[in-house]
Amino acid sequence: MVKLNANNVEYSIRAFPLGGFVGFPDNDPESDIPIDDKNLLKNRPILDRVIVVSAGVIANIIFAIVIVFVQVIAVGLPVPEVFPGVVVPEVKPFSAASRDGLLPGDVILEVNGNEFPKPGPSAVSEVVDVIKKNPKRYVLLKVKRGEQNFEIGVTPDENYDRTGKIGVQLTPNVKIAKVRPKNLMEAINFTGKEFWGLSSNVLDGLKQTFFNFSQTASKVSGPVAIIAVGAEVARSNIDGLYQFAALLNINLAVINLLPLPALDGGTLALILVEAARGGRKLPLETEQRIMSSGIMLVVLLGLFLIVRDTLNLDFIKEIL
Repeated sequence: MVKLNANNVEYSIRAFPLGGFVGFPDNDPESDIPIDDKNLLKNRPILDRVIVVSAGVIANIIFAIVIVFVQVIAVGLPVPEVFPGVVVPEVKPFSAASRDGLLPGDVILEVNGNEFPKPGPSAVSEVVDVIKKNPKRYVLLKVKRGEQNFEIGVTPDENYDRTGKIGVQLTPNVKIAKVRPKNLMEAINFTGKEFWGLSSNVLDGLKQTFFNFSQTASKVSGPVAIIAVGAEVARSNIDGLYQFAALLNINLAVINLLPLPALDGGTLALILVEAARGGRKLPLETEQRIMSSGIMLVVLLGLFLIVRDTLNLDFIKEIL
């Protein structure tokens, strides 16, 4: 561990720098500051403590807004243009789709002679529904490949739950255009819209994680997977790094606000409990037990995610 002291603040780089934190003399058993010192954080008024504990979350939000603003100025606001059909970006080898002639890049325009009434995500859902309902039964797809339109018959394989599957990835037929602001006010307006959209996506994702945890638990990622995704984004589309960095900061802000021990939200929850009790704090032992259990849980979860994500890296898989 490397330490540096400046203006009564100790800066350090730990042996395992997996994240940042701010510590206070209140929690330092070696501190020589009297426990009744009025400037210790635990002795400050409730509002002061709320502001200090919230500072990290506020910094993440401000940084995300700055990143989005720079994105809007530098490359423009991403505006999706929705086109008819459903894109097939990936076809799994030896799948029903591969066997029957679907190729990556194909655009599905109709299913069993029916056009999609509305383009976008709803069209993807319609294709999935028809495929699931027709295991081992012929499904006729009208496909656009390049400038040609033609029909392909696909017979979905039967899944373990007796639904159909053809082994493809499907996405809405959307192309992203970049719109640059004409002036500062328009840039601020674009920034607000993009930030709100990204925040809504983060909150929706968090809601799905909690309400469908059994299905989404495997998608929870640690620092190793996040770095890998960032590297992939940088290789494929440098513009995407802006959104990736903004999403990362919004995620950190939202997760840190969760009322869980060892997170800022947990500390805020304890302060609010104190405020509800008329300024009477919980017994010190109770607070320490709550925080200790939370820290242990976070550490164990972090180690699990690091090991799992490391083993899932392509070059590690090749070695193993």
